[in-house]
Amino acid sequence: MAKSDKFYFDNFAMCTALAKKAASYLVECLENYDPAQIQQMLEKMHSIEHSADEKKHEMAEVLAKAFVTPVDREDMDMLSHKIDDVTDTVEEVLQKFYIFDIRTIEPSAVAFARKIVQSCELLCEIMGSFENFKKSKKIRELIIALNDVEEECDQLYLTSMRELTQKSTDLLAVISWREIYECLEACADACEDASECVGSVIMKNT
Repeated sequence: MAKSDKFYFDNFAMCTALAKKAASYLVECLENYDPAQIQQMLEKMHSIEHSADEKKHEMAEVLAKAFVTPVDREDMDMLSHKIDDVTDTVEEVLQKFYIFDIRTIEPSAVAFARKIVQSCELLCEIMGSFENFKKSKKIRELIIALNDVEEECDQLYLTSMRELTQKSTDLLAVISWREIYECLEACADACEDASECVGSVIMKNT
């Protein structure tokens, strides 16, 4: 691999690591939830998201100037945005807790957030193998494994929403938690989208 190509794969790896860091921090926030600390939580989460944005901008700048790229530049740019979407949606979950002034945490939300971490871990493995995609036999298995986690998230979303509507008589709570669960589901979808984008790039280039 050309030395100049290494930048792209390192950048993807750093961006997925930041997505995982954001997801792990979300779990930490929910496991030790203190509504009085929500502002500080948001600030720390935003600093992670800002670091991810900086990496995305670095990628965009290099792609704009590059004469030759390891794979199609439009595909590289799309993948960069897909990975960034993961971090953005994780931050959005925490913002929902602030917007709706959530005081207590539903256990299923913690379980959901842990699934997002699992998805991000798989995405990190995928991106760690991406620079050798023409030789790697592992990436396809990892993409399938991430898809399986996303299906588990779909099921968790359904059961969480059913439990919520069955047990809650507070309409505002139902609306608030529905938005949170939908946002968690969007995180799972974002992880899957990024992994499937890798799969598409590999298919085009092998």
